[in-house]
Amino acid sequence: MQIAITRQLTGAITMCELTHVARTPIDVERAQAQHAEYERALGEAGCAVMRLTAPDTLPDAVFIEDTAVVLDEVAVITRPGAESRRLETTGVAAALARFRPLASIRAPGTLDGGDVLRIGKRILVGASLRSNEYGIEQLRGFVEPFGYTVESVPFRGCLHLKSAVTLVAPDVALYNPAWVQAGVLGDVQVIEVDPNEPASANALLVGDTIIFPSEHAGTMSRLASAGLRLIPVPAGELAKAEGGVTCCCVLVDEVV
Repeated sequence: MQIAITRQLTGAITMCELTHVARTPIDVERAQAQHAEYERALGEAGCAVMRLTAPDTLPDAVFIEDTAVVLDEVAVITRPGAESRRLETTGVAAALARFRPLASIRAPGTLDGGDVLRIGKRILVGASLRSNEYGIEQLRGFVEPFGYTVESVPFRGCLHLKSAVTLVAPDVALYNPAWVQAGVLGDVQVIEVDPNEPASANALLVGDTIIFPSEHAGTMSRLASAGLRLIPVPAGELAKAEGGVTCCCVLVDEVV
């Protein structure tokens, strides 16, 4: 059993932070309906969904992934790179304290969970505008005692590392070769995104199921052809806020 912690999407999302995409109108009701469909998909994939509330003062709170990095042994509460997002971590830390011991990134470190990709005991962290070397070094100090390694990874063209690459199976990655080099991934197999869909590398792996934006039909076809199980979800409104399917939950594995 996995617990998927999500967060309420409020009308404040129209004031979200943007870096690599132009601001366009967001249909809040449609975005909320898409988020509800996403939560339904999490349940279909076998998760128990825990939704946290969010105040209107936190426009990006729905993108809860950026607030924490959860491993079997510890949950690391981040310090988001965008100052406007730093108050998001308080409610998430309170929720995660029920399941894991907590550690926290401190100033001058910054770290966004969207920059953190775990491949077994390897943890790749995108060196980005949102995650700096101080934050990466603090993360290393928290997780190395549990046998993990932490590597800083260069990428370009997008906000977070997981905009450029995600896992779609324990040993298979979906990636955009224009944004990140396959060599940083080590021995995992790779599937390239459809070149007409550069923003389609963000997929959420839940058990043996992939939750994936239905708007990216070309890349979805590539994943299906590889024999992977997919649950398509509409995600176009959240994409206007520079969000993807990994962004909207924190997955917590049940530890026996």
